[in-house]
Amino acid sequence: MTTAYLGLGSNLGDREKNLATARKLLEATPGIRVTQASSVYITAPWGKTDQDDFLNQVLAIETELAAGELLEAVLNIEKRMGRVRQERWGPRLIDIDIILFGRETINTGNLTVPHPYLKERAFVLIPLLEIAPTAVLPGGESVRAILENLTKNTETGCVKKVTVLKLTN
Repeated sequence: MTTAYLGLGSNLGDREKNLATARKLLEATPGIRVTQASSVYITAPWGKTDQDDFLNQVLAIETELAAGELLEAVLNIEKRMGRVRQERWGPRLIDIDIILFGRETINTGNLTVPHPYLKERAFVLIPLLEIAPTAVLPGGESVRAILENLTKNTETGCVKKVTVLKLTN
C-alpha cells in the first residue's frame, strides 16, 4: 500500500457537492481507500484569474494502485463527473491532482510527482499540512518549510477555510 495525497478543486456548479462526489467516487474505486480529508478552503483562482473562486481540499489515500493507474482512475472520475478540458487553468467542475505518491519522484509524459506547482500553491500546501503536518517531499524538504518560504514571498491571504468535513465510514 502506498500513501498518496490528492488535491481536489472545483469552481463550477455546486462546488461543495462536486468535492463530496469526487471523494465518494474515489472511495468506490477498487484499490483506493480515503483515510483523511482536510477542511474545505475557498481560494482565489491561480494561473488564470478572471474566473470564480475555487473550493479546494486535500485527501490522504491508501492505494494498491501504481501511480499511472491512480492517474487513470482520477482522470476517469473527472470525466464521469463531466469535466471538460478546454483551457489551461480555466474553470472546472472538478480537478483531481496527484500531489504526492509515497516518497516517489515520478516524471513521465503525463504525470509529474510531486506535483510540479506544489511549491507555488498555498491552496494545496495549507490543507496538506492540516492532515499531514510532518509531510516531506521525496528529497527531504518539509512541506511546512515550503509554505513558510512561500508566505514570505507571496500573498496567501486568498486561502480561507470555509468548512470542516469529517470522514464518515
